[in-house]
Amino acid sequence: MSHAPDPIRAAFDESLATLQAFLADPKSLAGVRRFADAAKATLDRGGLLMAAGNGGSMCDAMHFAEEWTGRFRKDRSALAAVAFSDPSQLTCIANDFGFDEVFARQVEALGKPGDLLVLMSTSGNSPNCLRAIEAAKRKGVTTVALLGKGGGKMLPLVDIPIVVPLATTSDRIQEVHIKILHITIEAVERALFPANYA
Repeated sequence: MSHAPDPIRAAFDESLATLQAFLADPKSLAGVRRFADAAKATLDRGGLLMAAGNGGSMCDAMHFAEEWTGRFRKDRSALAAVAFSDPSQLTCIANDFGFDEVFARQVEALGKPGDLLVLMSTSGNSPNCLRAIEAAKRKGVTTVALLGKGGGKMLPLVDIPIVVPLATTSDRIQEVHIKILHITIEAVERALFPANYA
């Protein structure tokens, strides 16, 4: 009889340990609260939520945006959010200015003082996210970054950094990132549409 550990159970245990480490760090929950407050403040003043990331993080950015413009839990008015994920824009900018500029150019085009840019990078070192932070600062756009692996170069540059501890692989980091996004949306909805949670 084999006594090898069950890799499926081990993966769930690792995921749980990552989430528990996140919850055990007071800075983590404080960061999520600041994120929710910033998102609500942006929407209250008629601002735009912008989101970006690479690979799986781009999928998370798209997921984040559609929850605002569509429906999260129950029907309510659409809220202004966009993900920088249009292939024609990305490839045009990359072709003309280089891949490092694919998000920065869109922040430059769409961002206004009081808007919120949400970036996701499991390494914290994505050059195109770093350039987007620079563009956001020039435009007066507040920045949030969901990060991993200690936060990388983005950590000291953003207004609201949220770092997933413990995890060393992108999949475990992204599992916590999507929880942060969903919980932030729920917190903002509860404040803006309390009847949806009665």
